[in-house]
Amino acid sequence: MTSIKINNLILGIAIIALGFAALMVFGSSLGFWEPIVGFGLSRQYNNYLGMLVVVISVSRFAYLYQSKNRGLFKPFVSFVVGGIILCPAIMSFIVTPMRYPAIHDITTNVDNPPTFTFLDNNRKGAKNSLVYGGKKVSEQQLKSYPQIQAITTDSSITDAYKEAVIVAKSMGWNIVKEDLQDYHFEATARTPFFNFVDDIVVEISHIGNGSRIDIRSVSRIGRGDRGVNAKRIMNYIKEFEQ
Repeated sequence: MTSIKINNLILGIAIIALGFAALMVFGSSLGFWEPIVGFGLSRQYNNYLGMLVVVISVSRFAYLYQSKNRGLFKPFVSFVVGGIILCPAIMSFIVTPMRYPAIHDITTNVDNPPTFTFLDNNRKGAKNSLVYGGKKVSEQQLKSYPQIQAITTDSSITDAYKEAVIVAKSMGWNIVKEDLQDYHFEATARTPFFNFVDDIVVEISHIGNGSRIDIRSVSRIGRGDRGVNAKRIMNYIKEFEQ
């Protein structure tokens, strides 16, 4: 096999490996499997794919360099591709990982969290209950996310409800139930990576001359959520207040 063909083969392997790595992350979004399948595959095989590409690329690059042959570009590109695949592992060594509480249910009202009335424990793929975990969960949330508070507004409860729905839709949430009489709506949202589904309920109530908006976001799978639900609620609050 000629040197050019070997370089092409190595680059081809790198591109295929990158494709597999991306497929494991986004395969659920494309309808190939459930989110947990892609997540498990990625945890098991991603680093192996990256290391395979890096090893063959470095070996080829070193051989060509020592023999003073040309054609270093494609092995170098393959090496870069391997590094891209290994980015999650590399970042875990460079950046101190954030410590998140082992909870998956976050709300702006830990004393009286919004209640799901449409979504229930039979929702597709759910392993976690929608029954709030009480003091055990609330204490961890208050310690880790003290900044999460209900939204208060001078708007009437009707106007606040309508605005709350508009903001939810603008963030890509899928509204599955709207109840204008009870000023309550429920929605689902998906994570950008692996396509995990989380369930959300929003309730609006009177407070003084204005309104109070409470949000609750719950993961369907996993003991912890790596801060996803808290970030979603904080982003929602930010969008609403703009």
